[in-house]
Amino acid sequence: MSSTAARKPGATGIRAKQAQDTRAKILKAAIKVFAKQGYASGRVESISKAARSHDRMIYYYFGSKEQLFIEVLETIYTQFNEAESKLDLDLDDPVHGLEQMVEFVWQYYLDHPEFVTLLSSENLHQGKHAKKSSKLKEISGYAISVVQKLLDAGTAQRVFRADVKARDVYLLIASLGYFYNANQYTLGAFLGEPLMDKAALAHWREVIKDTVLRTVRLDLPAEARANAGTATDADANARRETQPVRRAM
Repeated sequence: MSSTAARKPGATGIRAKQAQDTRAKILKAAIKVFAKQGYASGRVESISKAARSHDRMIYYYFGSKEQLFIEVLETIYTQFNEAESKLDLDLDDPVHGLEQMVEFVWQYYLDHPEFVTLLSSENLHQGKHAKKSSKLKEISGYAISVVQKLLDAGTAQRVFRADVKARDVYLLIASLGYFYNANQYTLGAFLGEPLMDKAALAHWREVIKDTVLRTVRLDLPAEARANAGTATDADANARRETQPVRRAM
C-alpha cells in the first residue's frame, strides 16, 4: 500500500470536519443576519461575509437562501429542545415540575431574543418557510411530549385535571412568554411602563406560572387562593393610588 493511499482515510476525515465547520459557521451567521434583518432583507452576501466564507459555499451546502432560512428555523427550535432536555423536571412534584418548565421557557426567550425575532419574521411571511420543513413536526412532537409527562404525573397524583391537553398547555406557556417579548416595545409605549426592567419581568413570570397552574390544577389550595386574593387586592389598591383624582364639576 502506498503512503498516499494510507493517508486517505485521515485526509477524508479532515475534509469532512472542515466541511462540517464551514456549514456550521454559515448557519450561525445566518441566524444573526436573519434575526437582525429579517428573511426578505437578509442578503446572502451579508451572511457569507459574517461567516467569513463565500456566497458559493452557501449555495453548495444549502442550495438556496430559502432552504438556508428553513434550516435556521429548524436549528433554533432544535437548540430550544436541546436546552429543555437538560432540565431535571420534578415528576414527583408535578406542580413544581410545571413551574420549572414555565421558568425555563420564559428565561429562554429572554436569553435568546433572536429566537423570538426569527419567529416574528417568519410569521410576517405567514409561516410559508416553516411549512416546507420536514423536521418541525418531529421537533414540536418532542416539546409536547415533555408537557405530557408532567400532566400524566399530575393526573396520576390527582393534582391535575385529566381533560387538559398537552398541546393547549404548551400553547399557553409559549404564547404568554412570546407575546410579551415580541411586543415589548409597542406594549411598553402603549402602557407607559418599562416592561423589561427586573421587577416587571419577575412579575410577568409569576403571572404565567399562576395562569398555567390555574388551568391544569383540579383545585387550588386554600392558602394559594388567599395569597392570590391578597395579591389581587394589592394590585387594585396600587392602581387606584396611581390614578389621578378628578375634581367634581
